[in-house]
Amino acid sequence: MQASELQNKFERIRANKWFEAFVISVIVISALLVGAKTYELPSGMASVTLFLDWFISAFFLTELTIRFLAEKQKRYFFKSFWNWFDTLIVVISLIPADDTELALIARLVRVFRVLRMISIIPELRILLVSLVKALPQLAYVMLLMFIIFYIYAAVGSTLFENINPVLWGDITISMLTLFRIMTFEDWTDVMYETQEVYSLSWIFYLTFIFFTAFAFLNMVIGIVVNVMERENEKARAEKEAALLEEQIAQGHVEPTLHDVMKELRELKAQVSAQAVKGETNTSD
Repeated sequence: MQASELQNKFERIRANKWFEAFVISVIVISALLVGAKTYELPSGMASVTLFLDWFISAFFLTELTIRFLAEKQKRYFFKSFWNWFDTLIVVISLIPADDTELALIARLVRVFRVLRMISIIPELRILLVSLVKALPQLAYVMLLMFIIFYIYAAVGSTLFENINPVLWGDITISMLTLFRIMTFEDWTDVMYETQEVYSLSWIFYLTFIFFTAFAFLNMVIGIVVNVMERENEKARAEKEAALLEEQIAQGHVEPTLHDVMKELRELKAQVSAQAVKGETNTSD
């Protein structure tokens, strides 16, 4: 009983909004500390940064321990990728960042501690998962974009090589020039140079920009947004299922619309059966 009460106490701490806000604040301070160390700090600040670094590492270790103890089924804790990620970051962060063989690894891991923000904030997790799940569909968009790049690079190298071989000398250089045009990096200078020889060359540039900068960009955004909508619906369903499971465990579940409709169908079937039985008795 005492262990159960302790577990419930840790669970309340983990679910507390103020505790989550404090964890996020510590992550932000950790990121600022990493940035501050890239500057030449006064000698008196060295001890302050060292204290903050150890405080942040100790707090992350404590926070991870609280999350582990708050888990009802301890074996399920490490089934989550994010729990593994947090544990790895926290453990490696305990390596002293002084002049040792592992100092470089320790400093790099301290940089990646800001990624813990993703494991803390559910919306960021959904965004990252959506981007990863959208990669297979984005691969076909990238393939189509490469084909467009290749065609335009071949045409550009054929038409404009004599005008400026530095930009259109071969198909590889032409693709780099097209990338520059797609990112709007002084693309008008490139266009005006070729327009002096080919007055209608603006069609080449405008159609390429339309395909790459507008059409493909909207396709990428549409794919990512669709995946994000599915992930949000999945997250809401999981949250509702967890809430329903908790209500069932506590023994005070309110009847849902599905339950009411099911009871109405059962009552309707009983009334129909009784009506048929009554008609049979009357005929007899």
